[in-house]
Amino acid sequence: MIIIIGAVFALLAALLHVFIFYMESFAWTSKRAQGVFGITAQEAENTKEMAYNQGFYNLFLALIAGTGAVFLLNGAAGEGFSSVGVALSLAGTGSMLAAAAVLALSSPDKRAAAFKQGAFPLLAVVLILLGVLV
Repeated sequence: MIIIIGAVFALLAALLHVFIFYMESFAWTSKRAQGVFGITAQEAENTKEMAYNQGFYNLFLALIAGTGAVFLLNGAAGEGFSSVGVALSLAGTGSMLAAAAVLALSSPDKRAAAFKQGAFPLLAVVLILLGVLV
């Protein structure tokens, strides 16, 4: 049961990172993205190519974590858990969590954003590991 809850948090993390992908890759110069990321219109314009690329990193992490969660949920419906699901889920959510930690450490003014970015992945990592070990 714990691993199922971990998979749900991995899916939530994946959905959040798909939203971040959209904001960085397609809405970067919008007023909403400027507000979310705390940047000016000029900063958004100057960094839109970088943000576009960075958005795809977030999409790829979401695909890895989401695919892993699907494997976990599928395995939980059968006999135990899927090793592939564990590996993919932990690779995706672990990378998301590491990125949130880098943001928190490198930009103290963005710690609230780092917490939002890292909360679902942290819960997913902890619960999936507990589900595997217990």
